[in-house]
Amino acid sequence: MSLHFRFLDAALAPADAGRVLGGALLGAPAVAVDWPEQAIFAPLPGSTAATLREAWLVESDCIAGRDDGIVWRRHGDLLYGVLTLDEADFAGTAVPPLQAATDTAYRRIFGLLDACGLPHLWRVWNYLADINGETHGLERYRQFNIGRQEAYAACRRDAADGSAPAACAIGLAGGPLSIAFLAAAQPAQAIENPRQVSAYHYPADYGPRSPTFSRGALARTDGRELLFVSGTASIVGHRTVHAGDAAEQTREAMRNIAVVIDEANRLAARPFALPAADYRVYLRHAADYAAVRAALADTPGIAEAAVFVQADICRSDLLVEIEALAAHVRVDD
Repeated sequence: MSLHFRFLDAALAPADAGRVLGGALLGAPAVAVDWPEQAIFAPLPGSTAATLREAWLVESDCIAGRDDGIVWRRHGDLLYGVLTLDEADFAGTAVPPLQAATDTAYRRIFGLLDACGLPHLWRVWNYLADINGETHGLERYRQFNIGRQEAYAACRRDAADGSAPAACAIGLAGGPLSIAFLAAAQPAQAIENPRQVSAYHYPADYGPRSPTFSRGALARTDGRELLFVSGTASIVGHRTVHAGDAAEQTREAMRNIAVVIDEANRLAARPFALPAADYRVYLRHAADYAAVRAALADTPGIAEAAVFVQADICRSDLLVEIEALAAHVRVDD
């Protein structure tokens, strides 16, 4: 049940397509594929390619299915799924459409995972339109958090018990609510950052319901360890720092990522390292690309390993968010 992350190109033989558990397409629309793929239609600053296709590969063909709108593939005790919901389908509900769509989406996801006997979310990628906009008297990101937490409660999940997945919530210029997820039979170990308040303990200043994710998640498959670092920004405690300065926000985000990796290394069979990880860097403004890339170059190898995406961040005063993935062969005692 070994799990590998890679960028796909023409080198993937058609016969190998069955080994793709799932993935993401970044950039412009492209030809559809047979596996569950999250479409992230956003500019890619610094890239000469119109699209980048990421994928999770396993060693043999997957089982595929579609349930309640979720397109998924399974390989052994791993499952990757993608669910897309149009907010317009939830117009006229008693709560804001985004809140209702989010609640519905997560209930469907938990229902599928329970039915498959794979109840543990490892990583979740959330994308929604106009994340910082205000409708129905409340910021849309806060509406999303209410819907997500209500689904957690309804499905008897408790984010504060150490089971919250690594996650991100990113804003796009338009489009539906899109959620991709990686889940398994065994839980990942949630990782928190001592420099930051755990997201699910944020004070009410940040909305009626707290975000539901851990700062990172350490997962194990046969022979491999994977570290998922959630979308990470320039936040110390629970406050944004370095407002208006994209370069310093980048350095602060990387300091936070370094701490998450250090915390994970207390539990890992062997250590992860910053330069050995893959990074996705979200920029609110494409004009900040050069400054952010230069700031990342403070640690050799990171800028070269990063994919840049122009998108909105969950707080309007944040200019940069960075997520990371690290993996290595496990060497057990």
